[in-house]
Amino acid sequence: MRPFTYERPKNVPAALALASKFAAKDDPPTEADAQFIAGGTNLADYMKLGVARPERLLDLNGLSEASLRQIKITDKSIRFGALVRMGEAADREEIRSGCPVIAQSLQLAASGQLRNMASLGGNVLQRTRCEYFRETSWPCNKRKPGSGCSAMNGFNRQHAVLGTSDACIATYHGDFAQALIALDATVEIEGRRGRRTLAFAKLHQLPGKTPNIETNLAADEIITAIEVPLGPWSSRSRYLKIRDRESYAFALASAAVALDMDGDTVREARIALGGVATVPWRAGAAEDVLKGKVLDEATANRAAEAAFADARPLAFNGFKIELGKSTLTRALLETRDMKS
Repeated sequence: MRPFTYERPKNVPAALALASKFAAKDDPPTEADAQFIAGGTNLADYMKLGVARPERLLDLNGLSEASLRQIKITDKSIRFGALVRMGEAADREEIRSGCPVIAQSLQLAASGQLRNMASLGGNVLQRTRCEYFRETSWPCNKRKPGSGCSAMNGFNRQHAVLGTSDACIATYHGDFAQALIALDATVEIEGRRGRRTLAFAKLHQLPGKTPNIETNLAADEIITAIEVPLGPWSSRSRYLKIRDRESYAFALASAAVALDMDGDTVREARIALGGVATVPWRAGAAEDVLKGKVLDEATANRAAEAAFADARPLAFNGFKIELGKSTLTRALLETRDMKS
């Protein structure tokens, strides 16, 4: 690991002032000289590997604003401070019963030790675990723009089949983000130019020609809160994760599903897919198939087909299409059968 300067700002304005001072105008956050750290479960790992090389770390754990560590639950929404730990949110009984897809997406992530360290704000910004991104001897457009994508012709079993480009096929490996995008969450962001609210669906960028630019955040902005609206679909929701082993492994395919049902008929479906896409992936085409239909196995299969209609498999990851379809079908039927 390269030497770096460590600072622990006392409040949000101080943190933003430091970030702004050391950030070039157009630096994406992942390439800035000064970077924020909270739990450190992702950034510290990549610093050890030489993938991330910030000259200055700004530790957010000393920030004095109490709202950053609070969970507020009302009949209409759940509001998470960005420094709330994954484990705390996953264990909250009101969330487990009132919006299980959120609790399950957190419970099925990483290990208990990591969940107790990782912050919610940091979790949604985690970077890919693509082997070619992590190993600095391989060309990687996400790590060094214009160098090429080694995964294209390499061993790409874990890589994405949705949202890919000719420059990058790296998978977004998070779980919590799938629940957030399915539920139309928003993120509150604070920066030197003021505060703004952004739909979670607009937080991450598709790789396109610039896979090194992963989000729509500036280098001197931080997420301060995540807000999830609640509705008739919240309690009938589920996160299903399929992986090579039962624990401490990333998804090969996952589905976050929330349903508003009228008997056997779908009033509204909310669906997101994980393990198969380059960003948290909202499956709008599948939702359209289900709306107003009786949810049986045939309808669920049609929705799954629609969800993967634009998939682009490569040499070793084609199995993810069928796995993703069966995962979504199973998640839909299991969510249908939940008690609302």
